[in-house]
Amino acid sequence: MQPSNHPEAVVTPAELEQAAAIIRRGGIVAFPTETYYGLAVDPFNREALSRLFALKRRAPDKPILCLVPDREHLFSLADSIPPSYEPLMEAFWPGPLTLIFTAREEVPVSLTGYSGTVGVRLSSHPVAARLAQIYGGAITATSANFSGHPAAVNAAEVGAQLGPDVDYILDGGETPGGAGSTLVGVENEQLVLRRPGVITRQELNDVLGPERIIAGPEEGN
Repeated sequence: MQPSNHPEAVVTPAELEQAAAIIRRGGIVAFPTETYYGLAVDPFNREALSRLFALKRRAPDKPILCLVPDREHLFSLADSIPPSYEPLMEAFWPGPLTLIFTAREEVPVSLTGYSGTVGVRLSSHPVAARLAQIYGGAITATSANFSGHPAAVNAAEVGAQLGPDVDYILDGGETPGGAGSTLVGVENEQLVLRRPGVITRQELNDVLGPERIIAGPEEGN
């Protein structure tokens, strides 16, 4: 593990360039987001994905969420944008809202957890957003932790939990923690809250109209 090291936890352009180069070489980079620290690899590099699953001790049927630098790059992962997503994207992107799309055929099945769908968002965290921009495409953003363990909120927690198997840590200081990104999908043309998070169901329905988003199995009624 090679951490960036500076007293004020300000990520420099050189560090971002180094992190992007490591991702291009198939490496794993930890970076801050608007929720927790995430782990970035090239989502189209199958070897890097295999290493990421092994590092996290993650079950193969669990999909990996991604970040994109802009809406144009969304189409590297997603087959199309459901019309019902448009107002949510306008209201909450960039931000902690992950939307589930039908994945393009070329997207590795391991990234989708063999579901045929992929979760994507634009990050509002300046380091995460800039990393995706400098990399020039989609990156994974799964939480920096062993599956089932608490997600890391700072660089020290990333190093303590995952150790030398992370190739580089962008130390952007403390992240908010508390809740992950809100996860929304479409089932039978109905918007479903697949995972509650920073953005509440009420806030989503304030944009869409009363009860437009129904509770998913993880939220309950």
